Amino acid sequence: MKKAGVFAPVVGGALGAVPQCGFSAAASNLYAGRIISMGTIVAVFLSTSDEMIPILLSGKIPVGTVALVVLYKALVGITVGLGVDLALRLMNRDKEKINIDAICDDDNCHCERGIWYSALHHTATISLFVLIITLAINALVFFIGEENLGAVMYGKPVISHIIAAAFGLIPNCASSVVITETYLSGGIAFGSCVAGLCANAGMGFVILLKNAKEWKRNLALIGFTYVVSVLIGLLCNVIPFL
Repeated sequence: MKKAGVFAPVVGGALGAVPQCGFSAAASNLYAGRIISMGTIVAVFLSTSDEMIPILLSGKIPVGTVALVVLYKALVGITVGLGVDLALRLMNRDKEKINIDAICDDDNCHCERGIWYSALHHTATISLFVLIITLAINALVFFIGEENLGAVMYGKPVISHIIAAAFGLIPNCASSVVITETYLSGGIAFGSCVAGLCANAGMGFVILLKNAKEWKRNLALIGFTYVVSVLIGLLCNVIPFL
């Protein structure tokens, strides 16, 4: 993605479309280290599919339709990502001086002890953090119930877009499952489903907030992703996609 230059959001949007949250987590690490641009991370977040594809296929949705949904999300991510980077370049805010030593010190990555120790230490730290967050969110979903989460969005035009996108921000595959299954059962419109799935970036948000020190910028990035997701969902209802 770094070598792709101004077209990095294209690569990010394509990778994010792969049905798992690993790329969003990896991209968050790269963005925290100032290796990829803000437009690239936005493209990854918006295109990330998580559990959407297997749920749609299990609901007997035609493969061609599923492919169109994935392509649509990827195109949304790429378009918005390219727009973000273009806007930053026009404002001359796209370039940051990278101090590798400072980044290593801040992240406590133990680079001086070699690549293997550094990589294993970083992986173990992130894995433990993700495990704790996942257990907490799964416990919350278990006690509330997926049916109750889906019922919150049922039969609420427009408002369901806002609620679905808020569900999508939950860093767990359960949110994408609830959103997709509610759509398949007829509880929400396709636009609401798209809003929720565009906002769903898997564990990407968690890794972003843990690693990067600029918390105001990170919250603004998450808020921007949320607003764009709601608008894209509303656009789907105005201009029917399926």
